[in-house]
Formats: sequence, structure tokens, C-alpha cells
Amino acid sequence: MAQPSTPAAPRVPGGQHDSRSAWAAGGTMFAGVLLLVDGAFAIIKGITSIAEDEVYTRLGAYVFKFDVTAWGWIHLILGIILVVVGIGVLKEAGWARALGVAFAACSIVLNFMWLPYTPFWAILSIAIDVFIIWALCTDTDRYPTPAV
Repeated sequence: MAQPSTPAAPRVPGGQHDSRSAWAAGGTMFAGVLLLVDGAFAIIKGITSIAEDEVYTRLGAYVFKFDVTAWGWIHLILGIILVVVGIGVLKEAGWARALGVAFAACSIVLNFMWLPYTPFWAILSIAIDVFIIWALCTDTDRYPTPAV
């Protein structure tokens, strides 16, 4: 009876398997899921900020002073974009990888500016975004590099 074939890790010169590519490929799919999760977090932050100004309190004086409702709209719009890009990454759409990196970078900046309101969740979102950028930038086998 024939055994079902499983995809092998890419071979490198010398006949060895490149386990880094396998990790990066799995990381890309995980990055797609994390984009969805990060987008959901941003949507929740946005909705709670828009609905009730008193949900978040600011810790001390801070340079990036915006109305919490304005922050809510920023997070809501970013969250929707992250969810759409996450779906694109999971469907292996070529446009999604570059946009995933770009919007994860925007999310890092916005969450840094959001630190005084929810430090723990902002740091968690920054860590998720850093992993997303790493995973999308290291997996070059799944997405063809555009010709320059």
C-alpha cells in the first residue's frame, strides 16, 4: 500500500534539508493568524475607546496626547486592515506579505504611542507585530520576489 507523501523540507547544497525554511514557512502561516488576532485586539481596543471614554486612563503626562475617541477610531481602522491583510496572508496572496509588514510596522508605532493607556496590551501587541514582520520577511520560498 502506498504511503501518503509529505512535503519534504527544501534541500540545500550537500543534500541536507533546510530546516530554517520550514520554520519560516510555518511562521508565515502563524503570522497570518497573528495578523487576525492583532487585528481583533485593535478592533476591540477601538470599540471600547469609541464607546466609553472612561474605559482607559492615561498614566501621567505624555507627549502623544489624543482624545481617547480619536485613538479608538485609529485602532478600529487599523484592526480592520490587519484582519483583511491576515486573510490575504493565509490565502497566500502576493500583495498581503508586503502590506502585512507595512501595517505591522504601523501597528508597532501606534501601540508605542498607546503605551500610557494600556501598557501590558500595547507591549503584547508590539511583540506580536515584531514576530509578524520577522515571519513575513524570512519566508522567501512561498512568495516570489518581484522582478526589479
